[in-house]
Amino acid sequence: MKRAVKGTEKPAVKAAAAAKEAVAAVEKNETVKTVAKAAEKTAKAAEKTVKEAAKKVEEVTAEAKKTVSKAAEKKAVKETVYLQYMGKEVSKDDIMKQVKEVWTKQMKKKVGDMKSVTLYLKPEENKVYFVINGDVTGSIEI
Repeated sequence: MKRAVKGTEKPAVKAAAAAKEAVAAVEKNETVKTVAKAAEKTAKAAEKTVKEAAKKVEEVTAEAKKTVSKAAEKKAVKETVYLQYMGKEVSKDDIMKQVKEVWTKQMKKKVGDMKSVTLYLKPEENKVYFVINGDVTGSIEI
């Protein structure tokens, strides 16, 4: 029986182990490729489903907006309010315009920040008192 040269056994064992690892890696690589392809197909199907769902949401939203708009048109009543006193006349629109000017110019706030406005008309004082958003108060001359 031939004897291996001292020191050559370990590299041969290491080479065999490396070859086994290489084969396993190739096999794993094929598995990874298969899994990647399946994941890609699933992702494409999910993307398609999301696009279809988004389209349906847009359609439903558009229909809902039309319905709300029609309902608002039916319920909307044009209103005009005038305060007449001592030979003067002032409209609600004029008062609101002045209140908005106070809100934007004096208080340095945006009109879009106004959520609610309550007006208290006091013709005997020649004033309109207002409360904006439930906590900001002020008055204007009329």
